[in-house]
Amino acid sequence: MTETDSKTTSILIVDDTPENLDVLIDHFAANFNVSVALSGEKAIEITHKMIPDMILLDIKMPGIDGFETCRLLKQNAALQEVPIIFISAVKETIDKVNGFSVGGVDYITKPFEHEEVLARINTHLTLRRQQQQLVQKNAKLIQLNEQLKQEIARREQAEEALSTASAQLSAISQKEAKRWGLSTFIGQTQAIKNLLKDIRRLQAIDKTSVLILGESGTGKELIARAIHFGGVRAKGPFIPVNCSAIPESLAESSFFGHTKGAFTGAMKMHKGYFEQAQGGSLFLDEIGDMPLPLQAKLLRTLEDGEVTLVGGEQSKLVNVRLIAATSVDLSAKVGARQFRKDLFFRIASYIINVPPLRERKEDIMRLATHFLSIFAKEMGRKPNTLTSATQAILENYHFAGNVRELKNLIEHALIRSDGTPIKPHHMHFVELLDDSSVHFSEVQIEPKTENDEQKIRGYIREHGSINNTQCRQLLEYDLHRASYLLRKMFQDGLLIREGKRRWAVYRLSN
Repeated sequence: MTETDSKTTSILIVDDTPENLDVLIDHFAANFNVSVALSGEKAIEITHKMIPDMILLDIKMPGIDGFETCRLLKQNAALQEVPIIFISAVKETIDKVNGFSVGGVDYITKPFEHEEVLARINTHLTLRRQQQQLVQKNAKLIQLNEQLKQEIARREQAEEALSTASAQLSAISQKEAKRWGLSTFIGQTQAIKNLLKDIRRLQAIDKTSVLILGESGTGKELIARAIHFGGVRAKGPFIPVNCSAIPESLAESSFFGHTKGAFTGAMKMHKGYFEQAQGGSLFLDEIGDMPLPLQAKLLRTLEDGEVTLVGGEQSKLVNVRLIAATSVDLSAKVGARQFRKDLFFRIASYIINVPPLRERKEDIMRLATHFLSIFAKEMGRKPNTLTSATQAILENYHFAGNVRELKNLIEHALIRSDGTPIKPHHMHFVELLDDSSVHFSEVQIEPKTENDEQKIRGYIREHGSINNTQCRQLLEYDLHRASYLLRKMFQDGLLIREGKRRWAVYRLSN
């Protein structure tokens, strides 16, 4: 025990003999804070006001003796761990057993030997201090153990919630895949097989930026979702953004976020798309429509991996995989300086070209049958069949809206058919004409025949060219059918087209 420790240690001496008290006080006053009680009753009274670190208790005293005093003192919970040493004469050795039974820890015999007494006191004080430290450590361990239990419980709850969320996400992904996901890529054409190989390759890679090229309705977003939800970032967020739908004035705030008060109307801090996609994937659809000023800021974020909120000063690190898509010719936009060349190469680390449905005619009926099954199940009906005439129409239709248009056609026809086999008049085609107007037709589109093509080619040989009006008069078809046939022969390379829209004129290609 250090000198500082001993000076703060208090000892209560209980003895009715002044000579003994004088000797004990002489021994201990220099090292301890000493208090004195002349009887057992007085000692009990004192300990109600203060708790000493040790008690020296004489056995033979008037009133209650030392043993009874010790027993009563130990009834005080605050004194349970305070060591009590009895003071006894050598001839009183027989009474030591009684002392231990009532709570004493040791005996000091008279006459006193200073060094022996001091050693015994220091030993018991050290033992008590160690015991107190052990109790404190044990209390801390209990507290830590309780905190650990709570933390384990919190983590188990978090893991359970994460597991539930993952299961829900998996269920959502599976449902989406059945309705619109990988079912879009049903088919046996080599183009689809190559597309699926690309998706699987990209699912195994974490950060490579992907650029998906294809017409509207070919399933570019679904490819992006397949890459994300089937890959290493599946548990992270997937944030889809249509770049053509964002007002230019809000574009920077939308992508990078803003601080409270950054501009009029910024009532609170807002996380941008990059922060929302942290740890996951950011899908930028129609990236070709992104304004040039925003393209520069997007490039900087992709290169540095940091975003700075509008109105903020400090940048934040983001871990996001970028998947972009467009239905326009980006290389032409680069040539026209409407799209940054450096951004193009930054987002096009891996390019996927999605074939239009008209280039995979073998897959049309597979997809149609699949959508029939899906919609019938959703509507609580038995899957319908397609008549041979309907199949012929679908297989020869140009599908400007690609798979999305086929899906809408099947859904509409299934509703109109009322459970009967789907016939051509159940189809509801939407034709975008050359003059950009929209024509809705419930008249079935018959499969093209060689006779129609021969008539058109014969007319051109005789007159040099043909337009839509002349084709309608020649074949006695409506505007929709005539427009379709001319466009199809042009796409098949049989005709060349001069002019656009209503002024288009067609000539033979050879």
